[in-house]
Amino acid sequence: MTVRQQTGPPRAVRTPVDFTDFYQAHFHRLAVQLYAYLGDHAEAQDLTQEAFCRLLERWDQVGGYDDPVAWVRRVAWNLATSRLRRVRTAVRHLARQREEHTPGPGPDRVALTRALATLPANQRRALVLHHLGQLSTREIAEQAGVAEGTVRSWLSRGRTALAAYFTEREAPDA
Repeated sequence: MTVRQQTGPPRAVRTPVDFTDFYQAHFHRLAVQLYAYLGDHAEAQDLTQEAFCRLLERWDQVGGYDDPVAWVRRVAWNLATSRLRRVRTAVRHLARQREEHTPGPGPDRVALTRALATLPANQRRALVLHHLGQLSTREIAEQAGVAEGTVRSWLSRGRTALAAYFTEREAPDA
């Protein structure tokens, strides 16, 4: 009697079981294996889920294999290996990046930010776009969908409110 080795995927020789039963019977065990391999429980569950989604697409064929668990396990392990490879590549890339330290905002910027926060949104937007963004009143009016005179009014009121804010802040306590 000669034993013939099978090449390629196993042929459908069994009656397929219900996918839901198969999933419930094997998901946890496979997720635990991937967790031990990856060290990340959520990632292991995600990859196991992905492997079962791929299995579901081919369930009519794979469900009849001699060992469909082997198929889904191989897919899950391939996904996990790919994931580790991507993470290693990302870590190597990040390690080559120069770290730049940017000083925090100075006291003047903090004070201006606080003062702007006290203004109504339209005035704040007009002041920022005009003075920091260097947009004209016409450009701001087009962007906001209002008349140019309205923008000039917002700018005037905003400047007045800012002047009052800083005057009150700098006034000595009486």
